[in-house]
Amino acid sequence: MGLFVLLGAFTLAMMAGIPIAFALGISALAAALVEGLPELIVFQRMVSGMSGFTLLAIPFFVFAGELMMHGGIALRLVRFAETLVGQVRGGLGVVNVLSSMLFGGISGSAVADTSALGSVMIPMMREKGYRDDYSVNVTVTSSIAGIMIPPSHNMILYALAAGGGISIPALFLAGIMPGILMCVMLAVAAYVVAIKQGYPSSEFPGWRAVAIAAASALPGFFTAVVIIGGVLSGIFTVTESAAIGAIWALFVTLLIYRSLSWNAFRQSLTQAIRTTALVMILVGSATAFAYFLALYHVPEKIMTLMLSISDSKIMILLMVNLALLILGMFMDMAALILICTPIFLPVVREYGVDPVQFGMILMMNLGLGLTTPPVGGCLFVGCAVAKVRIESVLKTIWPFYAAILVALLLTTYIPAVSLTLPSLLL
Repeated sequence: MGLFVLLGAFTLAMMAGIPIAFALGISALAAALVEGLPELIVFQRMVSGMSGFTLLAIPFFVFAGELMMHGGIALRLVRFAETLVGQVRGGLGVVNVLSSMLFGGISGSAVADTSALGSVMIPMMREKGYRDDYSVNVTVTSSIAGIMIPPSHNMILYALAAGGGISIPALFLAGIMPGILMCVMLAVAAYVVAIKQGYPSSEFPGWRAVAIAAASALPGFFTAVVIIGGVLSGIFTVTESAAIGAIWALFVTLLIYRSLSWNAFRQSLTQAIRTTALVMILVGSATAFAYFLALYHVPEKIMTLMLSISDSKIMILLMVNLALLILGMFMDMAALILICTPIFLPVVREYGVDPVQFGMILMMNLGLGLTTPPVGGCLFVGCAVAKVRIESVLKTIWPFYAAILVALLLTTYIPAVSLTLPSLLL
């Protein structure tokens, strides 16, 4: 009865258009009332979920990403990528993917990647004769690199949802190879589609131009080096590294590039505060919701259901992937990380899947959900930037979905894709 009330209240709240953070909290409170538990237990769980020290890293990561987005980093990365690979036929598509890979390692946000690079790349590609749907397809799907390539605040949420026993530096390292693999697949898809559409190429500007563009982009890109290097070397904790990264981002955009205006700074600060508040409310509500999922033994019931279908590791992982892909189409990524981790992690652990590897499977699945309707944030942002209808984009986005799915299958069934770097460097 309690589980029915929990899930029923959540479903009704979502159908009524209530924001997901409040829907989670309302359903947890309803379950507590049905079980005769004091309402205070829900708020205690919410507070305990939001009080983890590691969560302090999130506002710093978000603020650093906002500074980079508004401080001219995206334009410099695009210029560097264009001088490097722009001479390939349909090269701006490959440039778009490479720029997302570089910017994703700085911003850590797929939506920020779509907004920042989309506002630069989409008009540039339109001017060169590329169709808007192609430009949006490449921009939106490659933005998932911001989730995979460190630093990523979503990996901190995953470590929290897993109970805090997973090394965040290991997660950061584990995301590099799957992120690069996914971007390589997307670059191939962008190239093949560009060949079929007959898109143009540009002349190679020479290695001197490449060196100049690289030197211009290096200070901004060094933000990721500061953050990751500080964590891996043991000089900083994750939270301290995030704070140092934010300071470095402010230093670069304000004093080196001198492209951060007062309005841009205020916008960055406001957006970082808003995003952090949303994430923290979501973390608290999802923690209370997950408490009742554990109380009703939902992970065990899910495992029993899956085992009744098949006891093959290959099939179990396939079912987990399908479940995550479907859920990712309808719910916010942060909420799904907090809800799905305690449900599916025990299942895959029974089959010998490393929690770090499962984190990468989870990230790529839910990242793909950001590019799919009806709740795909990156898809909506990309279409808004290009001022095109979602329907026209969805007709031609399938080769890029296929590229991500290939990378997902390789990440799922070849553990070395995720675990090689953590095992070598930690």
